[in-house]
Amino acid sequence: MARDAADPIVPDTKDWTWSTTRPCPECGFDASTVSAEALPDAVAPLTEPWAAVLTGAAVRERPVPTTWSHLEYACHVRDVLTVFASRFELILEREDPMLPNWDQDNASIDGEYAAQDPVEVGRQIAERSEELVAVLQRFQGADWDRPVTRSDGARFTALSLGRYLLHDLAHHLVDVGETEPGG
Repeated sequence: MARDAADPIVPDTKDWTWSTTRPCPECGFDASTVSAEALPDAVAPLTEPWAAVLTGAAVRERPVPTTWSHLEYACHVRDVLTVFASRFELILEREDPMLPNWDQDNASIDGEYAAQDPVEVGRQIAERSEELVAVLQRFQGADWDRPVTRSDGARFTALSLGRYLLHDLAHHLVDVGETEPGG
């Protein structure tokens, strides 16, 4: 069931870069406390709950017409894992790379998130989580300080980009009610 044009998702235009340096007032996650050494191990606890989320009877239902369903959030998380694995590969391969733009709203439309198979999406999240962790485990010492620029000009280090990723993963678990804010 593809998204109906009459029920558009409101694009997220917030600048979330601050989430790398202080707790999020919406979800309570404090990515700034995650060390470089702990970052790879922090991914699985933030992706494993999706298997259970995707078994819910109302997985395809939107809480309101302009907010993603649990399935659509799960598809977004799956794609975030893929995008970030590529970004971290790029950081290891190039000096101060410019990250290509990724439009999450267009990805949800082009990928027909609402029409995906929840079981398959759950499997893909698990696989892509493992792939991302494998890339992150290749970072050693000073690699975490490597600079990177997002397509909008925002500057990160590999570590701050990893923290940004962790916040995104944690925040979406709160979005679907899998965890309580701060939990």
